[in-house]
Amino acid sequence: MTKTSGAGLESDSFARLFEALHEGAYIGLLDADRTSTLAANPHLRLMFGWEDGTPVADVRPFDRDRFVDAQARLDFLQQLTRDGAVRDYLLRLRRADGTALWVEVTARTEGRPTVEPSRIEAVMRDVTERRRLQDQTRDLYSQLSQAERLAALGQTMSGVAHELNNPLATILACAERLAGRRLDEHTRRDLDAIHNAAERAARIVRNLQTFARKRHTTRTTVDLNQILRETLIIRAHEQRAAHVVILEALAAGLPPVFADPHQIQQVLLNLLINAEQAMLDAHGRGLLILRSWHDPDRDAVVLEVSDDGPGVPEEMQPRIFDPFFTTKAVGQGTGLGLTVAYAIAQEHGGRLTVRSPTGRGASFCLELPVSGARVRLPDPGPPAPTPDVPRGSRALVIEDERALNEAVAAALADEGFQVDRAADGEEALVRLRERLYDLVICDLRMPKMDGMTFFAEVSASMPQLARRIVFVTGDVAGTDAERFLEESGCRWVPKPFRLRDLVQVARETLR
Repeated sequence: MTKTSGAGLESDSFARLFEALHEGAYIGLLDADRTSTLAANPHLRLMFGWEDGTPVADVRPFDRDRFVDAQARLDFLQQLTRDGAVRDYLLRLRRADGTALWVEVTARTEGRPTVEPSRIEAVMRDVTERRRLQDQTRDLYSQLSQAERLAALGQTMSGVAHELNNPLATILACAERLAGRRLDEHTRRDLDAIHNAAERAARIVRNLQTFARKRHTTRTTVDLNQILRETLIIRAHEQRAAHVVILEALAAGLPPVFADPHQIQQVLLNLLINAEQAMLDAHGRGLLILRSWHDPDRDAVVLEVSDDGPGVPEEMQPRIFDPFFTTKAVGQGTGLGLTVAYAIAQEHGGRLTVRSPTGRGASFCLELPVSGARVRLPDPGPPAPTPDVPRGSRALVIEDERALNEAVAAALADEGFQVDRAADGEEALVRLRERLYDLVICDLRMPKMDGMTFFAEVSASMPQLARRIVFVTGDVAGTDAERFLEESGCRWVPKPFRLRDLVQVARETLR
């Protein structure tokens, strides 16, 4: 009977364990420049995609070209030199075919591999799938967190928009009333400045409302190329002054999309202005390339806006559509333009994406779903004549903002209405019991009794008058007010408004 020494048994057991281990096992010499392999088990070959017949000397997982990041190799060697060992050290390495994998390494070394060849014994675990699941979980958590932040921000913006819309509506209404009077040149200039500043503030509020989904949309079948051309006309003067050259590559015969043309134009304006500013800041001029095409596989029409500016750094791209995120200097941007554009694209069932190769400018792609039919819009013909206000027509204005109440009442009186005023729904009901009215202009949100409660009271006792109530409000979409206006069928005008627009609606309501 042959006797086997204890050392031999241990050696055989170690060899069998080394070969059968379901984790990569490696023994070799390692230094700052190269590696030499002494042993590598089958699972290590499998992990890295080396064939079974590959010579052991060619199985070198710690070579320079196996590291995705060269700095990561140096950091790995430095920790081995300092501590003599690592535990669950995460590395991103390359397989034999060049694809990347994540590996956790537990290893010890004898020596200082940063300065001299040192023996290393390592166990390596492929954690690529685990990292993928972690990334998916993190992305999902990020999306949920973003949704919660946007929801909270939307509620805040809703309240802010409402509070700003009332004074803005008053300023615009009073400025419009004053503009109709005989004024000297200096007063007229100051009045125009007031009006322009109020309009600018109103546009900012509308941006807030759009982001918070505070606007009804009026959609129809539109030609995306045509909207772009109309938008370019708006920017033509600024582009010429800034030496921005436009190259168009717009596909002919694009299918129409079902969209709100005003909101799509707002998206395009934001993209064009952002591109122009980026190019001017970078080199004082620029080349803007505009392309459109039909993607039948995605059933979408795509419009791409590409500039030759500095581009969007990779680390900023995930945040480029976040509210209030901006790379511009303080006072040069609110950080809402791209957020609003992104929200509009989402509401239309499309998407807005950014692509920015390093040092090659930025490209924003707007994708919108195809309408499904090529519809020719009917010729609306000449506009209907504005109806006259019948003699003796009486209107009631219900508005808790006193200055706005006075301005609206005065504008209606100028059109021939006999006007009474009330500060809230309770006072208005008292007025209605005293006399008959042909028209009611009512704020939707008021103290004591709001517009919805007032409408319910009028509908129960005076259903004919309930159909001639026009609401004004700065807070609609996503609220009870939106459902109320849809269910009641009442006409409404968003704050801030032009007096002439409100008067037009009042005339049409009488008719």
